[in-house]
Amino acid sequence: MQELDLLHTFLEVHRAGSITAAAARLGVSQPSVSERIARLEGELGTPLFTRSARGATPTPAGDALAVRVAGPVDRLREVWVAPAPGPAETVRIGGASDVVASRVIPALAPLTGEGVSLAFTLGLAHDLLARLADGELDVVVSSVRTPVRGIRYRGLVDEEFVLVGAPALARTIDRKRLAAEPAGALQHLPLVAYDADLSIVRRYWRSQFGHRPANPVAVTVPDLRGVLAAVVAGIGISALPRYLAEPAIGAGTVEVLHRSDEAPINTLHLAIRAADPPTPATGRVIDALAERARGWDVF
Repeated sequence: MQELDLLHTFLEVHRAGSITAAAARLGVSQPSVSERIARLEGELGTPLFTRSARGATPTPAGDALAVRVAGPVDRLREVWVAPAPGPAETVRIGGASDVVASRVIPALAPLTGEGVSLAFTLGLAHDLLARLADGELDVVVSSVRTPVRGIRYRGLVDEEFVLVGAPALARTIDRKRLAAEPAGALQHLPLVAYDADLSIVRRYWRSQFGHRPANPVAVTVPDLRGVLAAVVAGIGISALPRYLAEPAIGAGTVEVLHRSDEAPINTLHLAIRAADPPTPATGRVIDALAERARGWDVF
């Protein structure tokens, strides 16, 4: 099973982000791992990693190969190695409640029937990334890429954001002023915020209008589904991912208040600890999220 060994070695390097760490997990020498990767790259005719003092960074071809082979290779090794039955390994996952409910749980549900147990912690990105760095979580799905020592990020999907409000509030906007001075035309409308820092609304305002919003804040809800409910109720306006707002837009319960030639985009990231090679179960979670994210409808 030489090809299986090559692919297994490749996955260990991809998951660990380091040839040294992968060698330790495999119980072989570092040169042996390097030689296997070189052979696989030779067979495929493309580089799979960029080597540096910081480790091994997957190339686009490396990420694509990992998505394709991770599940089959893991299942083949389970049969080939035939480990003794044992308790399910628990993977500790952090994320915003709305993202976990709408994206992460459906993506990972199949793993629960394959010996993987999932434990979710919900909260704001800053707090979850700190817990990840402290070893309390294994994976965090984050809408921000905050520089945190020992944490490395992988982009999952780009989300388009739209500024929405209830029809009654939309009718109060001066359309001529909106075209000439959009921030001023919207300034009388209260905001529905995700957090006290206005992180999502602030990003929208800065990317579209070049400054922070001066609008009053009517309510803060740390769940984007709650933000949408408040907007539908007419409490205020907010910026939301299009996939979340689209059903309400289609139903006419909210309207898009501002349109731009260049849609505001935010990247959803997968964060893991750089120093600790993922366990097999954590690796399967990472691979499953990466694979499902390719099919998420975000625009």
